[in-house]
Amino acid sequence: MAMVINEEQQMLKESAQGFLAEYAPLAEVRRQRDAGSEKGYADNLWTQMVDMGWAAILVPEAYGGLAFGHVGMGQIVEQSGRTLSASPLFATAILGVTAINHCASEGQKTELLGAIAAGQITTALAVDENIHHAPTQISTTATASGQGYLLNGNKRFVVDGSTADRLIVAARTAGDAGDSEGVSLFIVDPAIAGVEVQRTEMVDCRNYATISFNNVVVPESALLGEEGSGFAALSATLDVGNAFLAAELLGIAQETFDTTLRYLKERKQFGVLIGSFQALQHRAAHWWSEIELCKSVVLKALQALDKGDTKSPLLVSIAKAKLCEVSELATNEAIQMHGGIGMTDEYDIGFFIKRARPAAMLFGGYSYHGDRFALLSGY
Repeated sequence: MAMVINEEQQMLKESAQGFLAEYAPLAEVRRQRDAGSEKGYADNLWTQMVDMGWAAILVPEAYGGLAFGHVGMGQIVEQSGRTLSASPLFATAILGVTAINHCASEGQKTELLGAIAAGQITTALAVDENIHHAPTQISTTATASGQGYLLNGNKRFVVDGSTADRLIVAARTAGDAGDSEGVSLFIVDPAIAGVEVQRTEMVDCRNYATISFNNVVVPESALLGEEGSGFAALSATLDVGNAFLAAELLGIAQETFDTTLRYLKERKQFGVLIGSFQALQHRAAHWWSEIELCKSVVLKALQALDKGDTKSPLLVSIAKAKLCEVSELATNEAIQMHGGIGMTDEYDIGFFIKRARPAAMLFGGYSYHGDRFALLSGY
């Protein structure tokens, strides 16, 4: 497959660039932060995104979606990285849609995917329970009780967890923490008795939550797919999530480079433009070459997901690990080349490092995916 996007994907990219620049620019990030917004985005932004068709991009046509593919959605997410735009797009239209599409029954898909595509509900994926990403280390339990299940446990770093209409919860119906077998996925209304949601404030001002389940009773219909067989769907969802996190980090790396390059051409020191200093030119050239490599690795991972390639997990871990590395390089270099003002709140460049670090660590950072790549490669 050619390592380029097609004409329709390019049009979507340009459309996203224009939309986000107008309705979710970098200035909006500052405004939401200063206002103490719990959502991190304007109330009408998600409605506008739904009207643009973004919520339906990964939803199959049979359930009211567009089925435009991961490469197409990747163009939107990359542009959101350039403007640091917060929205339910990642948690709902990517993670939620993927999890439901992989394991839900036909009835559940019709009900849930159609509602997501129409913008009627938002979702949040509740997986991790410890400070580090470890999808097999699930201790939250779902015990059969009467005509349903009893949920008990805690989840951390749940993206959009404090505002989502539905939670997709990974819980253990059999086995012990560390086992991939015995994991089930449940769709849970956060408003029911026993669910406690506490918003977690993070440096990127996004919406995360710690969620506790205390003897939460859910019906059998809340189970997505078959009992004990949810880990495959969870793994596939996390792969998709990491591919799009890599795409967002690519947008961050590219925007910080472009912004810093403009600054190098404007800022004078000792009477000359600092962009004329050879040391800075060498650093900028290295930075640019790393971004070009990242463009290929992210596109390859997204293409593999669209093709259903068996090497998708491997390629996704390569992409996430590489973008963790390069986004750190990019945001560090951006601040350093801006000099002292790069450390101040007066300049926007500091917002990028504050978003890049949590995005890189979400669902596994460089070390996690480097190790996963080695394991998948047989080492």
